[in-house]
Amino acid sequence: MAVYKIKDLEQLTGIKAHTIRVWEKRYGILNPERTDTQIRTYSDKELVSILNVALLNKSGLKISRIAEMSEKEVNQKVADLRGNYVVETSYEQLVMSLVELDENLFKSTLSNLIEDFGLEVTFTNHLIPFLDKIGIMWLVGSINAAQEHFMSNLIRQLIITEIDKIEVPALKEKPIMLFLPEHEWHEISLLFYQFVLRKMGKSTFYLGQSLPYDAVVECVEKIQPACLVTSWLTSVDGAFVKKYFQRLHNDTNGLKVFAGGYQMKLHGDLISNWAVIVESVVDLKHFVVSI
Repeated sequence: MAVYKIKDLEQLTGIKAHTIRVWEKRYGILNPERTDTQIRTYSDKELVSILNVALLNKSGLKISRIAEMSEKEVNQKVADLRGNYVVETSYEQLVMSLVELDENLFKSTLSNLIEDFGLEVTFTNHLIPFLDKIGIMWLVGSINAAQEHFMSNLIRQLIITEIDKIEVPALKEKPIMLFLPEHEWHEISLLFYQFVLRKMGKSTFYLGQSLPYDAVVECVEKIQPACLVTSWLTSVDGAFVKKYFQRLHNDTNGLKVFAGGYQMKLHGDLISNWAVIVESVVDLKHFVVSI
């Protein structure tokens, strides 16, 4: 069972820590444990409880009214809301589905967002903020690896489904080759790049996770791509990043490389001579339009 501090709850729910304290004191909505040094700690059950409160509050119920309701009444109201998708509560639905490992809730929430806004807007405006907050919680140990894998694989499946809906472009030009380096298994961003490029009508050659360096070079020689697109999230040493891209530049005769992900932003100054840093999907679309 995960243990959360009040700042974790603030990150995950978007509700200010001060507000959470007021709700506790005035309405008794939560009853946290306290450490020997009087630091509040919260369980999964309490995280779900405050997410339920946020959902009901956004639906129009006052906090004072919610505080008067029994646990059974709250759960029934929330169950009713789950069956009625509302954009304003989609974030809470996503977090709740993660905590409770609720596949149906996760899929239905994302599917509704995609139906309303399309995958590109859903990913940029809803999934990225969600993933950023979840990533922080995973790093500090509030969310375990099983939850992170559960969520990542559902998102991965969903993006692949959306890619499969796009007609494969005719090979009228050199393809764009997408890959992750040998140490990298976090595929969501690269899959999203693949979706965006296919949506633009670009020919792509997708190679996915953890591709050995020699295979990258051999594939470049074989298919002669217009450019390379990659994404790095896993923590790596700056010296390794610099050496990798310098070597890749030399071994591919200066082929243009577009690199996204947190590690690329972190080490961008080290590789600026050999790669173009992609900070957003807008960047990616702008960069490749002239390829």
